[in-house]
Amino acid sequence: HWSRGWRKGPSPLPRKPMGVNLRVQKRLASAVLKCGKRKIWLDPNETNDISMANSRQNIRKLIKDGFIIKKPQKMHSRARCLKHLEAVRKGRHTGHGKRRGTREARMPTKVLWIRRQRVLRRLLKKYREQKKIDKHLYHELYMKSRGNVFKNKRVLMEYIHVAKKEKARDKVLQEQAEARRLKNKQARERREDKQEAEKKK
Repeated sequence: HWSRGWRKGPSPLPRKPMGVNLRVQKRLASAVLKCGKRKIWLDPNETNDISMANSRQNIRKLIKDGFIIKKPQKMHSRARCLKHLEAVRKGRHTGHGKRRGTREARMPTKVLWIRRQRVLRRLLKKYREQKKIDKHLYHELYMKSRGNVFKNKRVLMEYIHVAKKEKARDKVLQEQAEARRLKNKQARERREDKQEAEKKK
């Protein structure tokens, strides 16, 4: 019933004494100081003087006297956050319990692929410009990189060294074979000349 628990008589809790209402002064001060009302501090010892101020000019005077102050901005420190990020970079706090997304969501394989390709292609371009590899070897290695043959830069560099050695060896063998061919040709020509000379006699 609506009357249940209702009792006549004064409230059992003592009422707080009514203070001076400074809502208008706070509003004017926030407008003058260009901040929110929650940032305004009114001197509790000067409430009578403050309550008399009913214009912006009076408020400016009280601000000048130091009875009304704009509270400083509250600190939002990033020290703890930065410390945590530094630890995460070292590999802390990244166990199974801290992971939210899937492996693919946390670090997409496509991003890893793009990074690897850029590293390998940058190396190939540098070597080609420095004349360490010719355009034919460059193209061959470029296509091999695209075909996922080299898993990192070190493997590619090792492959280049081996390829260059093999190429140099093939070149030497080719030159030797050419020299042998030329030598045999000259010997054959001399032999034929000799035979011709003998026939003429």
